[in-house]
Amino acid sequence: MPLPRVILHVDMDAFYAAVEVRENPALAGKPLIIGHKGRRGVVATCSYEARPFGVRSAMPSITAMRLCPQAVWLPGRMGLYLEVSRRIRKMLDDFTPLVEPLSIDEAFLDLTGIAAGLEEGAAAARRLKQRIEKDERLTASVGVAPTKFLAKLASDLEKPDGLVLFPLADVPKRLWPLPVERLWGVGPKSAERLHALGIRRVHDLVVAGEGRLQAALGPAAAQHLLALARGDDPRAVISERDSKSISEERTFSVDKRGAEAIEAELLDRSDGVARALRREGLAARTVHIKVRTGDFTTWTRARTLPAPTCLAEEIYAAARDLFRTRIRLGGLGVRLIGVGASHFVPRGAGQADLFPDAARERSARVARATDALGDKYGEAIVTRARLVRPAPRGADGARAAARPVVDRRHPPR
Repeated sequence: MPLPRVILHVDMDAFYAAVEVRENPALAGKPLIIGHKGRRGVVATCSYEARPFGVRSAMPSITAMRLCPQAVWLPGRMGLYLEVSRRIRKMLDDFTPLVEPLSIDEAFLDLTGIAAGLEEGAAAARRLKQRIEKDERLTASVGVAPTKFLAKLASDLEKPDGLVLFPLADVPKRLWPLPVERLWGVGPKSAERLHALGIRRVHDLVVAGEGRLQAALGPAAAQHLLALARGDDPRAVISERDSKSISEERTFSVDKRGAEAIEAELLDRSDGVARALRREGLAARTVHIKVRTGDFTTWTRARTLPAPTCLAEEIYAAARDLFRTRIRLGGLGVRLIGVGASHFVPRGAGQADLFPDAARERSARVARATDALGDKYGEAIVTRARLVRPAPRGADGARAAARPVVDRRHPPR
């Protein structure tokens, strides 16, 4: 007989804002927004005191400023948040080896076989919450359920500092009254189609049945939504090593223009993705790019490589070619540039080439050397000559000292 599944979803409460309040208790009780003011700014997160005014994560800063003019704004300290997140991650790892991070402040945990059932899972969740509060002076909300979907839903039901047990038996009374938008996969377009059929609550969807849903959304979507509405979600918790993608993107305060500037940013993002792959001992078969213009038009493009790679040169070559051949900016500047990689294999897996490529071998040696320097002195110690910005001149007209540079040659342009 299979063991009963026990899945936890741990979600730190208003994480960035909570860390700032911990560091400065004078902020407690005030509407606090983490982000940058201005036309290009976006709300990263906000305290619970700001939420009754309508402020939400990912909201344009101008909107948040209008809704809550009395809010305190802080730019955020990602280094601090990452440090705290790493310590919390170690706590999660103490409970189970099966931890699937979703972001810096939330993760799934699989306690199947560790906890005999949901009640024991809730007891473990209570201990975890107490440890986080004791060691980090932060609160987390935790959902405990037999599936990932129900666990994530449960963690959001009694925020902040919640602990919600959600067995399958509770699906009719706790899930069915909720809006259909709470089901994974129901976005604005599919919600509009469902609303047109009079389907606004999950219960409406269950009553409608598969036939009506197929006519509106197609067979696959209909089956998916009905399964979730029953609480059925067989997906496993996947540990970080088995994560589906690694990506790095950046939004600019002023649009980037010109091929040279844009391709330099692609190279910088490719470097970051390649370093992350090597840290994880992975190589990727597929390269993705994401480009957003100033009018918020967004392109995503992908390419499968001839062989898996963890080298920035090869990731960049694919990203640059995708940009040159698959995107037409039409004279617009670029607001956001991202590069990602997916379809992973362990680094070094597969049959070695009988005649190794000399340029690839040289790139691999340089990558190993720069990784070693980065591990010892920090990643900022080495950069590409192409990405170095001129150092500011001092009062005597001489340039200030720049950080050491290693020119890790990119593919010919």
